[in-house]
Amino acid sequence: MKILVIEPEKKPVVKEIDGSLDSMQKIVGGIIQALYPFAEEVACICNDEGKLLGLPLNRELRDDEGRCYDILCGTFFLVGCPANEDCFTSLTEQQIEQFSEYFAVPRVFLNVNGKLHIIPYIE
Repeated sequence: MKILVIEPEKKPVVKEIDGSLDSMQKIVGGIIQALYPFAEEVACICNDEGKLLGLPLNRELRDDEGRCYDILCGTFFLVGCPANEDCFTSLTEQQIEQFSEYFAVPRVFLNVNGKLHIIPYIE
């Protein structure tokens, strides 16, 4: 299964996995949680306890108006999830291109006087 892995402070990387629960848990470092924050048939697989474990802040999720509503913690990855099916699939080449661009720039998260600032991380 072809997936897109996004690690904190790194650019997205395409990887092949066998699609087993064990292979998915190894990537996120624990119990997996599937989120569906996009209109596309793509699932975001992250560590279910990422925030509780204090994993590093990685990327923000934004609503249709561009406002940040959540932050993904730790390494996560994207997989295909066709509508009305109970399984994950490889991402299409179009999805890989689209989400590689969407998550291309890592972020730095700063708390200044109680206000969160999200800044692109430029090497």
